[in-house]
Amino acid sequence: MGTTKRESDYVLGTHDDEVARLGLQHRVWRNAVTDCWHRVGITHGWRVIDVGAGPGYATADLAEIVGPTGAVLAIERSARFLEAARERCGRRGLENVQFREADLMEASLGDLGFDASWCRWVASFVSSPKKLIENIAGALRPGGTAIFHEYSDYETFRFMPMKPALEAFSRDVMASWRASGGEPNVARELPQLLREAGFRVLEIIPRVRTVSQRDYTWQWPKSFIEVNIARQEELGRVTCAQAADVRREFAEVEAESGAWFTTPMFLEIIAQRE
Repeated sequence: MGTTKRESDYVLGTHDDEVARLGLQHRVWRNAVTDCWHRVGITHGWRVIDVGAGPGYATADLAEIVGPTGAVLAIERSARFLEAARERCGRRGLENVQFREADLMEASLGDLGFDASWCRWVASFVSSPKKLIENIAGALRPGGTAIFHEYSDYETFRFMPMKPALEAFSRDVMASWRASGGEPNVARELPQLLREAGFRVLEIIPRVRTVSQRDYTWQWPKSFIEVNIARQEELGRVTCAQAADVRREFAEVEAESGAWFTTPMFLEIIAQRE
């Protein structure tokens, strides 16, 4: 498949390595995600929108939870990601998923009357979180629930012991997102935007972990560094020497028995359309 401008605009890319990384990311946070869905009450018969569905990892899980009497609408602007999502749901025999290729900065979801929406690490990358939330609000029924997982303090991305190139890498990641029109700490804006769009915020929970190499969560920054530093090189945002320093320092910290990593903090926000 050729690379379209829409695909190339993805700050993290849409290539096979990124699809695999997103799968690992979903596995790392899957328990927290499904616990949230269960607390909200998502169950058989619900109609749920997966906003920015990516390669469909959450889409497939949601489809299994809502069952054949429910429905999931997967919204994604990357044709490549949607293809992966269709294949994933097909392999799991899920026939209750609809797929729509759309950029929610340009297209409207419409008045769908769905019961809930799920949106993870999407608002951080869009040009207008306000437009995104208004689009979601219009697609939910009165009383419907909007769920967000979005970063609020990306600066907590930190290895211990601290390493200068890894510290610079975290700052460069945030700068690259902002250069592409996004905001890594967008969750700080969401409560007010949700209120303005006719939602009542029910719950906000911070999610952050500090782990050693023994914890599976360690694989999350490892895969992110591997994929992202290559992407930064591809886009000309770091030099070969800078990328080599990042890889060298990560190898050093991973080899150190007393090393720890703190994940970038995100907020779990649950809001109800009034």
